[in-house]
Amino acid sequence: MTSRTTDILDAAVDAIGGSTRQGQRAMAEAIANACETGHHLLVQAGTGTGKSLGYLAPVLDHLSENPRSRVVIATATLALQAQLANADIPAATKAAASVTGRQVRHAVIKGRSNYICLLKTREGTGLDQGSLLGGDEVAAQLRGGTADAASVVGAEVVALREWGEEQAASEGLADRDDAPTHTPAAWAQVSVPVRECVGASNCPFGSECFVERSRERGRDAQLIVTNHALLAIDALHGHTALPEHDRLVIDEAHELVNRVTGAASHELSPQQIERVARRCLPWLDDDLGMEFLDCADTLRTALAGAPLDRLEDPDSELGVALGVVRSVGRRVVSAVGGGEDDPERKQAAAAAQEIVDVSEQMAALDPTDVVWVSERERFGRWLVAAPLDVALLMRDKVLAETPTVLTSATLKLGGEFESVARTVGLWPGERVLDAPVTADDVDPHTWRALDVGSPFHYDRQGILYIADRLSPPGRDGIGPDALSEVAELVWAAGGRTLGLFASHRNAEAAARHCREELPDRTILCQGDAQLSELTRRFIEEPETSLFGTLSLWQGVDVPGDTCQLVIIDKIPFPRPDEPLLQARQRAVAERGGNGFMQVAAAHAALLLAQGSGRLIRRVSDRGVVAVLDPRLRTARYGGYLRSSMPGFWTTTDREVAVMALRRLADAAGAAEAS
Repeated sequence: MTSRTTDILDAAVDAIGGSTRQGQRAMAEAIANACETGHHLLVQAGTGTGKSLGYLAPVLDHLSENPRSRVVIATATLALQAQLANADIPAATKAAASVTGRQVRHAVIKGRSNYICLLKTREGTGLDQGSLLGGDEVAAQLRGGTADAASVVGAEVVALREWGEEQAASEGLADRDDAPTHTPAAWAQVSVPVRECVGASNCPFGSECFVERSRERGRDAQLIVTNHALLAIDALHGHTALPEHDRLVIDEAHELVNRVTGAASHELSPQQIERVARRCLPWLDDDLGMEFLDCADTLRTALAGAPLDRLEDPDSELGVALGVVRSVGRRVVSAVGGGEDDPERKQAAAAAQEIVDVSEQMAALDPTDVVWVSERERFGRWLVAAPLDVALLMRDKVLAETPTVLTSATLKLGGEFESVARTVGLWPGERVLDAPVTADDVDPHTWRALDVGSPFHYDRQGILYIADRLSPPGRDGIGPDALSEVAELVWAAGGRTLGLFASHRNAEAAARHCREELPDRTILCQGDAQLSELTRRFIEEPETSLFGTLSLWQGVDVPGDTCQLVIIDKIPFPRPDEPLLQARQRAVAERGGNGFMQVAAAHAALLLAQGSGRLIRRVSDRGVVAVLDPRLRTARYGGYLRSSMPGFWTTTDREVAVMALRRLADAAGAAEAS
């Protein structure tokens, strides 16, 4: 690591009142070397390492030394994107400027639907005008009363339109994160999907377009912050979403495969066809309009008779229905298209074209895609198409073109990097282990890996309790012995519990049981209120417990005495009937690999690492992770899963866990009393 990178890191750490960490320095050194040589790098940086500054310092050093360079940082979530843009990067760029004398410019780029569309708000294209009742104050009053949902949405839309005009006048970006309070339904009425955008050159408000403005700022910046989904869209569509860049940092890289899969996936439902058909009716003759509307019923009937499984037979009723949708859709596009001077007509044609493209992709049943029937209680059945594997997409469209750093607190599964590396398109044989890497040695897929550890002493700060005397979990939900175990552990901890459950049914059953057995304890359960409200109460009320499912496994950061016990009721294997993971397991097996270990066990290992990592968030934290699934100790794959979790001291003795929790609860109570 150059002395300048060290100086930037030290200045940035000082600016935020932090302290030097050995792992952070090791990370910065490795990334500085990767920036110089151009090889790919995987860095596992445990919670508390300070990985944002760990990669920002060498990146800013690289940009200061190479003013014509540009680096993209991609995060999994818009929340971390905002944290970087509004806090970490301003502090780091100021520190870098004090060292180098150069001020690095940064910008945030998001997907098109994250910005208000002036064409839609000013000319009402696609808006439901009948529901637009009032502005921001009216919306707030309606939310607090008994108004129907349409009235609330209408008021929110008007408030968003007014705010959009203010943003246009002040040359802002009308970014959704800065918008007045609104529901997703309201935002959908003021934004536009990428396929329906008429393009700045064809839009009467193109010169004011917020998306174009954000892209212009991106082209003027050296450091770009975006998200995994837009990174995937950029790769899929010929690099049209992001400006050219010569280095890439992927933060929260454990989420990358899921986010890229989501961005590359498509859905098709009868309701979607009906909505698009109604938009197209003004430009269709009666017969073709009715035929397009009838396509929705054709697909609905075929879905009702299909199994909730992967679609593999092109001659099935569902395969034939897709062919009908595609054929009719093509005629609709021909009839509606050509309205270059009519933005609403052009958007309708684009929406119809998307129906054609998705139905065509699904009907093709390409072996690199997985198409399946899905179902939700409120919305009925629909079709989903997702890529069987995103490794080749990442390998050919991202890694082959841009030296990339991938970092996360969780990149080693089963104690090794190869599993995660393989999923993003880096093969084990391309890894450089010990020999120094120079620029002359690097080919487009050379990679190194580094685990910089964590400042936490997990073996002294936490206990992993495996309840191996319980019955293995079954399909009928959480059993009575496990419920009793949950109640006793929550009692011992004095509340202060985050419960991570395999299903809503299990979480609700555990909450109900604990409320009966521990009436003096507050047990919150996901679904009782908005998750943000439940999390706020969990943080502010130390003796409160929070039970929930997947969104809590990775999305809750609660340091201190509020969380001294994490309960995991079941090893989080994916559902065995989930078509995409089934297909991925089968594909691995056909290549001679172990599909269960490479797909299902890796999925579970990642979630276990993330879930158990909720316990220790700072050096003073103490607590217990209790896993109520005996297979973590007894099954052959148990060792692989345990090695993916933080290195807690491990026991199967319930009394040891209970006594440790009682001591922690007493100490926390005494501290609160004082």
